[in-house]
Amino acid sequence: GREIIMLEPRRLAARASALYMAQMMGESVGRTVGYQMRMERRMGPSTRIKIITQGILTRMLQSDPALENVGLVIFDEFHERHIQSDFGLGLCLESAEVLRDDLRILIMSATMDMDALSALMDNAPMITSQGRSYPVTTTFLPPEEGDILKACAGAVKRALNQDPGDILVFLPGAAEIRRLARMLADSMGQETVESVKVMPLYGNLSPGEQAAAIAPSLPGRRKIVIATSIAETSLTIEGVRVVVDSGLMRVPRFFPGMGMSRLETIPVSKASADQRRGRAGRTQPGVCYRLWSRHVHKGLVPFNRPEILSADLTGVVLELFLWGASDPGDLKWLDPPPRAEFSRAGNLLLQLGALDKEGRITDHGRKIASSGIHPRLAHMILMGERQGRGLLACRLASLLSERDIIFFEARERDPDVRLRLDILEAFSRNGSYPQTRGIRINKKVIHTILKTSAKLQRDLGVTSSSLDAHQAGSVLALAYPERVAKKRNSRELTYVTAGGSGICFRDHNALSSLTYIVAVHLDAKPGNAGIFLAAAYSGEELEQDFRHQLHVREQVVWDNKTGSVRASVVTSYGKLLLRDVPDPRPDPETVKKVLIQGIRRKGLGVLPWTRELRNFQHRALFLKKRAGFQDLPDLSDTALSESLGEWLAPFLGNVRSAEGLKQVDLSSALKALLTWEQQQIIKKQAPTHVTVPSGSRVPLKYADDKGMLEFPVLAVRLQEMFGLTRTPAVAGNKIPVTLHLLSPAGRPVQITRDLENFWKHTYRDVKKDLMGRYPRHYWPNDPLTAVPTNRAKPGAQSAKKSRRCS
Repeated sequence: GREIIMLEPRRLAARASALYMAQMMGESVGRTVGYQMRMERRMGPSTRIKIITQGILTRMLQSDPALENVGLVIFDEFHERHIQSDFGLGLCLESAEVLRDDLRILIMSATMDMDALSALMDNAPMITSQGRSYPVTTTFLPPEEGDILKACAGAVKRALNQDPGDILVFLPGAAEIRRLARMLADSMGQETVESVKVMPLYGNLSPGEQAAAIAPSLPGRRKIVIATSIAETSLTIEGVRVVVDSGLMRVPRFFPGMGMSRLETIPVSKASADQRRGRAGRTQPGVCYRLWSRHVHKGLVPFNRPEILSADLTGVVLELFLWGASDPGDLKWLDPPPRAEFSRAGNLLLQLGALDKEGRITDHGRKIASSGIHPRLAHMILMGERQGRGLLACRLASLLSERDIIFFEARERDPDVRLRLDILEAFSRNGSYPQTRGIRINKKVIHTILKTSAKLQRDLGVTSSSLDAHQAGSVLALAYPERVAKKRNSRELTYVTAGGSGICFRDHNALSSLTYIVAVHLDAKPGNAGIFLAAAYSGEELEQDFRHQLHVREQVVWDNKTGSVRASVVTSYGKLLLRDVPDPRPDPETVKKVLIQGIRRKGLGVLPWTRELRNFQHRALFLKKRAGFQDLPDLSDTALSESLGEWLAPFLGNVRSAEGLKQVDLSSALKALLTWEQQQIIKKQAPTHVTVPSGSRVPLKYADDKGMLEFPVLAVRLQEMFGLTRTPAVAGNKIPVTLHLLSPAGRPVQITRDLENFWKHTYRDVKKDLMGRYPRHYWPNDPLTAVPTNRAKPGAQSAKKSRRCS
């Protein structure tokens, strides 16, 4: 008969399920029931029930889309909504629809919207089983001081004193598990330590350590299992009757701006909280201590967010193209992948050479997909092998796939990946590394990394043996081309990446003085992300490694600091400026365009205006805006700024700076905007001066600091206007000027546009005041018949001359 495939989302659950079923059949694992996961396989020729992890199912389907030897595919714990489970289901549904109408698909889930799932599967029938469970008493214990670990320790002590059975504590990650284990060990007495065993349970533990945590306690002994969400489903830990739930979980979140995923601690969903509570009632009645309030519980989201909505889609997108689907809509999804993230992943695969410009998977892409590791890392190994650095690439890929092998006792940590490579090589050769002050080394993780590295070498056909740690930056740049980074300046610890993101070191270290680095692990914080792991790099390596991606262009820009056009030849990689050298022969037209942009930025005041030119501008504007001469061009600063390229550019010559604009013939440039006839209209209709009765030519003012005047202003001494009754006017005598009649000291004594009325009704009063202040001046009774003068009295100037002659 055909085989049964059961997909488990977790490695621990796959082992435990296979062991449980094999024991029920009175066999050992590897006969009728077996399991397979990355780096581990226990199957034989007689195996018919295969428990596999998520990536294995994808590989099976890609090599045999019809699953010819499989009769049933079971998706266990589907409610966890891992991305590979969603993707694997989509592939299986298409296989059943197109190739295998006899293929059976079974989905098992404890808590999720089963109606939506049934609809996705063409209204597949649902079977509901209540299962066997015992009542669990729930107690809410919100932390008093907000310290969740302290609250966990208090709840554990309470359970040890008043509740029977083993205790299962849920925490978000391994770091919290280790801290709580130390807190409990420090607080328990010797008698308690001997009778109660504290055991961690998380994904990176060895299979033996995980099995020990699941196994029943010895008679007369109790155990406290401190676990991540790994113990939430699939597993039954014998003897557990008490659950202490921190209410927190750690999930991967992809940050598009950084092009990376980061584990984020979030509150559990109600479904997860119920799953955790149920662990206490699997074999007997139990107790659940929830370290949050009833009020907070009401606000929890109903279900976990599907991973496909917030995960890195690069691997799934590559698998889709390998399957022959270039659009996510080609498969059935419970929640389709976001279009923006699908596109971003496709662009990365194009950059890695896994896809061609037409969107087809390449031979290189097929090799990457078959590797079973992230496309970035597979690409790094394959390309590294071509360069003779395959072994180094395998070590780096394995190193990046595990947690850090170094624990730093001090606050400062060394982010240099070369230190890790040196430690790995020392263990590979000698099985040890010289003790270094301030750091502790995780030998277990080192052995895992070396084992993974050896497997990658075999799987990807790596034969090169170079292990020069100084080449790590160049190799890592293959996997993370957008995380090549350049230091912003020599004083700070901040860098900018080729992708345009800001990153920084938190403290000075062996790398922080370098101009170039490749940043690998970041904390993905907005703004300047912190650098956890990086490698030294150089400008020479960058230009060699990415010689085909360098962008060389002529750049002509306006430099605000120097107030000039700067022309240069710029070499860049992504958002990184590598070189900027002066260009001795820039395109003249481009220079003019940029100079005009600079003039606009600084304002027209940077041009060589004279008082006469400004007055000419104001006269033209007055006639157009106030006197109805609409045919005249608009010479306002706004209009002139917008049309700079038309009227000023022909007069710029070789000018390249604001200082050089002094050479420009601005008068000719402005007047070139008008015909000869229009210039004559301005000359006649908006004169620069008015000749007053005294014979003086007095200038007319058409604008002030606030802008265009409604009526031109003629500021003239009152005595020079004697004998004149009609107010001067412009624009064909249609618009009177505003007379500012001045005292001998030049101060306005009257402002009027009706001179005749002034003489008749106001002059007498003004005269009295002026006679009192200026008694030596001429103030006639009848201003209309008086002789106008620009002196104190008529004829005063000639009298002075006569005295000097005598």
